[in-house]
Amino acid sequence: MDSLDLSGDAYLSPPTRPTALARLSPTLAFYRRFIPIVFRSSREAKRGEYHDARWAESSVHTIRALEAAGVRIEVQGISHYREVDGPCVFVGNHMSMCETVVLPGFVQPLKPITFVVKESLVRYPVFCHVMRSRDPIVVTRTNPRSDLKAMLGGGMRRLEAGRSIVVFPQTTRTTVFDPSQFNSIGVKLAARAGVPVVPVAVRTDAWALARWFIKDLGRIDPSKTVHIAFGEPLWVQARGDEEQQAVIAFIRSRLEAWGLETVR
Repeated sequence: MDSLDLSGDAYLSPPTRPTALARLSPTLAFYRRFIPIVFRSSREAKRGEYHDARWAESSVHTIRALEAAGVRIEVQGISHYREVDGPCVFVGNHMSMCETVVLPGFVQPLKPITFVVKESLVRYPVFCHVMRSRDPIVVTRTNPRSDLKAMLGGGMRRLEAGRSIVVFPQTTRTTVFDPSQFNSIGVKLAARAGVPVVPVAVRTDAWALARWFIKDLGRIDPSKTVHIAFGEPLWVQARGDEEQQAVIAFIRSRLEAWGLETVR
C-alpha cells in the first residue's frame, strides 16, 4: 500500500524531475494519471470494495500525480490532530477540488474521516460512487434549516462512531477568504458532540477551478505551491464565539503568510 510518512509534524514533497510531458503540459500530465484513479476508485466503490484504506491510498496516488506534474506540496501541523484522542471536527476554508481529494491521504491513516458535501457531489457522474461510499453528510446549501438538521444529527452519529468530520463552511470556493461567508456550523457541531475543532488553512490554487464544462477539472499550475496547515485543537466553550474567531484568525494568518488576499 502506498502511504505517506506522517510520523512527524510536516510533509514536504520530495525533489522530483517532471517528465517531458509534465514540463510541456502539467495539466495534461496530471489528468492523464488522475482520471484513471477516479474511474478505478468508482468501480471499487460500486463493488463495495472502496474501504478506508483504499480511500487513503487513492488520495496518496493523487498526491503523487500532482507532484509528478511539478506541483510542490507542503503540509504543517500534522501532530495537532494526530495527538487528539478520539474524533474531531476539521474546519477549513475551501478553494478547489484539491483539498477534497488530497486531505484523506494525510488524515485518514491517522483518524478516520468523512466530509460534509453539497448534494450535487453525490450525483456527480463517476465520482458519486466514491463519495457515497464515504458516508458523507449531505447538505443542500439552499435550505439552512434542513442543512443544520443534517449536520447536527448526522454529524453526531458519525462522531459518536469515532469518525472525524471535515467541514468547509464557506458558501463558495474562492481564493479570497471572507469571514462573513464562513459560518459557524462546524464549531456548533463540535460543541454539541464534545469534541475539539481543528482549524485547517489551505492554499490549493495550484489546481484551479475551470471556467467551462466540469468546474472541478481546472488547470494545474506548478508555479504555485499547495499549502495545508492544521492548527492546534480548540475545545469549544459556551456558544463557541471565541473558537469561531480563533479558527478564522488562524486561516487568515496562514493565507496572508502564503501571499493571498483576505477580506477584513
